[in-house]
Order: sequence, then structure tokens, then C-alpha cells
Amino acid sequence: MESSIFLQLASVLAIGAGVSIVMRLFRQPLIVGYILTGILVGPTALDLIHSHEAFDSFSEIGIMLLLFIVGLGLNLGVIRATGKPVLLVFAVNLLFMVLSGFGAAELLGFSFIEGLIIGLGLFFSSTIVIIKSLNDKREQHRLYGQIAVGVIILDDVMATIALLLVAASKSGGTGSGELALLAIKGVGLAMLLVLVGGYLLPKTTKFFARSQELLFTFALAWAFGIASLFHVAGFSAEVGALFAGVSLASITYASEISTRLKPLRDFFLVLFFVTLGEKLNLTSIQSAILPALAFSVIAILLKPLSTQIGMSLLRYTKQTGFKTAIHLSNISEFSVILAVLAHKNGLIGENIINILTLTALITIAVSTYLMNYDDELYKQLQRFLVFFERKETRSELAKTPENKLMLFGYHKGGHEFVSTFREMKKRYIVVDYNPEVIETLERQHIHHIYGDATDYELLDEIGIEKAEMVVSLVPGFTTNRELLKFYLHKNPKGIFICHTTDYDTAASLYEHGAAYVMLPHFIGSEKMSAFIRKNGSNKEAFEQYRRKHIITLGKAAIV
Repeated sequence: MESSIFLQLASVLAIGAGVSIVMRLFRQPLIVGYILTGILVGPTALDLIHSHEAFDSFSEIGIMLLLFIVGLGLNLGVIRATGKPVLLVFAVNLLFMVLSGFGAAELLGFSFIEGLIIGLGLFFSSTIVIIKSLNDKREQHRLYGQIAVGVIILDDVMATIALLLVAASKSGGTGSGELALLAIKGVGLAMLLVLVGGYLLPKTTKFFARSQELLFTFALAWAFGIASLFHVAGFSAEVGALFAGVSLASITYASEISTRLKPLRDFFLVLFFVTLGEKLNLTSIQSAILPALAFSVIAILLKPLSTQIGMSLLRYTKQTGFKTAIHLSNISEFSVILAVLAHKNGLIGENIINILTLTALITIAVSTYLMNYDDELYKQLQRFLVFFERKETRSELAKTPENKLMLFGYHKGGHEFVSTFREMKKRYIVVDYNPEVIETLERQHIHHIYGDATDYELLDEIGIEKAEMVVSLVPGFTTNRELLKFYLHKNPKGIFICHTTDYDTAASLYEHGAAYVMLPHFIGSEKMSAFIRKNGSNKEAFEQYRRKHIITLGKAAIV
């Protein structure tokens, strides 16, 4: 069985790589290529996947890792700031989509219950597609991105309630007792996460951070452990993974955990989209094409319209409203799960599953293009969006601040540079890999982040391309060379300062474009020679300089 799964996985990845190359050559979104790969390896074409449970498990792991990483980037301040627009957009979308989906289903001859399931299916937006798009564009911290994430979180909660009600319908119950029990369990889990995440974890994560492998293992154990608790309590495991991330969002090492998990996340996400495409069986859904096209038009046009209206009522700019709307223009994998459960309970026919599956694939493919080219679309359509613009609009307060000055490494000489940065009155950030140093920076209220100077994904996240000056105090020629090359590639006009211990490596760093390379012995000798030339044999001058140096050393002490 293991060999069989391995061969299937190898075949799928090989075909996926080939399709991805073609998509990249034609500058098409890779998500569409993954879905096409699923169609090719599925029963419609090559029929290579037979271990469906294994691939479904891979897909679920990808979703949970994605939501866990999203949770790591959330905090209570963001949730409070975006609460009102999230609730309004959620409510308007629910009203618009359920009514329009139900009305269209009635016109096409579906029953009342089938129309209601279709309306709910059109309301849910795909969490995994939206968040992946935001992460790929590194715009998850933009105002529209935060609102979109908030809306799909509520979508997931609503989907959980809908699934519970559909499951309760099998026994003829209303599900009110189950909902009350679910609410009690939810409050209990929330209190547990607040207690552990707020009091226990900050005291123990320093121990885990001493080893990158241990930190990686702890993060995975925490994500899947909390997700399992939510699953046992009656919630979806995906929602549990999201809140597992939120509970760790305030710890110092959240960014490092996120960057370490992203390659693993990307691997399983590829398999998720492949599995989604593999479920498309053309022979069984030919009769579903026309209804699916009609419902796809509703999702792609009416859902963004309702979102734009909601954002306009709250006086957000038409651009913020448009980009939020574009990212909600698809339907979710939850829609298909809801239809499958409703069919098992005898509420709808199998054709509804086929219709919603095809609708999900169409809307995901189309919305992927819309999200990738949202800026270009906005430029073309902005004159038609004047109706949604209010005279007084909210600004995008949630933009990620730009760090103009960056210091990598703090242990040797970092205190002096931080003092200089503060005098310059420009925003700065310190990046360090030592947990003890991070603890010191926290005590001294120095703006910092825990991470590796050669972690390119981290460098992109902190916006190194916007930095006017980068100072590196980290040891090692290779580390400084790679950091220097990456920084100057992103910002050719930037100033890079680093240090080394010998003249040969200093010359090499200058060849790579360093603005200045500090040689401790050379600088120390040069500074002392200048002092001697100025003060000669004046003992009192040396004594004053000595006292000043001792005070500085005391301030810079790590412990």
C-alpha cells in the first residue's frame, strides 16, 4: 500500500510539475495548473489516483497548515479594528447570496430544500484560495486583506453551524440543543486557549526556540493538537488550526514558526488543488454544466457587488471595496461538503453535488485570475466605481509600516546602532536569532523580530526592499555576502554596512557592493590613534574617556 501511494504521489507530482511549467511559460496562475493536473490524473483522463483517502488526508493537512499560519499573523487589535466591516459584509453577502441562489434554483426547477442548500453553497467563499492569494502577493496585512480574512472566518463558523443543522435533520431534530452544546464547548476551548496562550506559552517558548528543530516540532504538535480538540468538540479541524495559530500570534517566535512551516504548507496545498480537480468527473456532470454556469455568474458578479455595497456604506474607498470584493468572488470547498452531507441525509439529489462541485471549480479558476490581476482590473474599472465612492472615506490604516533602518544581530555593538537609529527618528527593526538577545530586546522595548538573516521569505515580509540602510553585525562571511546580494538586488540604491575580521573578506564584501565593512582591529586602532593625536599624554582625558566607555558597556550588556 505504501509503495502504491508513493508511486501515485510521484506520478501526480511529475505531471503537476510539467503542467506548472506550461502555466508559468504562459504566465497563468499556478492554482489553475494544479486543478488541471487533478483533471488529468483523475478518472476523466489518466485515472492515476486510487488511494483517495490518503490524498484527502494530504489536502486536509494543507488546509490546516495554511490556516494555522494565518492565525499566527492575527492579533486582537486587528480583529477589533475590522470587526464592523467584517460583520456588515458578512450579513449583506448572506442576504444577497442566499436569496439570489434560492431564486435562481427555483427558476431552474429545483425544490425548496435544494434551493436553500444551493443558496448557502453560493454564500461560502473559499478560505484556502483567498488566503493563498493574499500570501502570494504579501498583502495579508493590507486593510482589504484583513477584512476578507475576517469575512471567511465567519463563513467557516457559519458553515460549521450549517453542517450541524443538516446532520441534525436526519433525526428530524431542530438542532437547537446541539447548537447550545456547541456554543458551550466553543467558550470552553476559547478560555483554554486564552489561559495557555496568554500565560503558559510565553514562559516556555524560549526553551523551544533554542533549537530550530524543536521549535518546528512544537509548532506542528500545537497546530494539530488544537485542531484535533476542536474536531472532537464538534467544530471543523480547520477552524481549530486557525485558533491554534491565533493563540501563538503574540509570542516572540511567531514569525519564525510561520516561515519554517511555509514550505511544508505549500507542498500539501499543491495536493489539495490536485485533489479538487481530480474529483471533477466530466461523464457524470454533463447535465450540470448549464446550472453551474448560471450559479457561477451569480457568485462572480453578485457576491462582489454586495461586498462593494457593504464597504461603501462604511465609507471605505472604492479601491478597498473593490479588492475586498474580488477576493470573495468564489465558492468554498465547504459548499461541496455541505451538499454531500445533505445528499447522505436524503435532503437533495446527487445532481446538486455535481452542480456545486463544478461551480466551485469554475469560480475558483476565474477568481484566481481576478485576484492576480486586481490592480489592473481596478485601473480599467475605477471610473465605473464612482457610485461606490463616498465624499469622506477611511484610509488604509492597516498598511504594514516601512522599516527604513534594519539591524541584523544585536550582541556585538547593536546598542550603539539602535541609539543612532533613534536619534535619526526613523522607523527601525532589529533582527536576531538568539532567544536570550530577543528577551533583552523585549525588556528594553526595542522594535525587533526573531529570525534568520538568510531567510529570504522573512526578509520580504519585513520589507527589506524599502530599507534605506541595512547594518549587519552577524558573524560569517557567507551570511553577510548572501544578505548583501539579496538586499542590493531588491534595493540597488541601499546602504549596506557589515563587519568582518580580516582584510581579504572585507575586500570581497566591497566587491559585492558593501558601502562600508567594519574591521574591529582597524577601526579600534584608527579611533585610538585619533584620540592620542588630539589629547597626547593627558591622563585626565583618558580617565574621562574610560568612565564614558564603562557606562556605555553597562548599557549594552546583554544580561
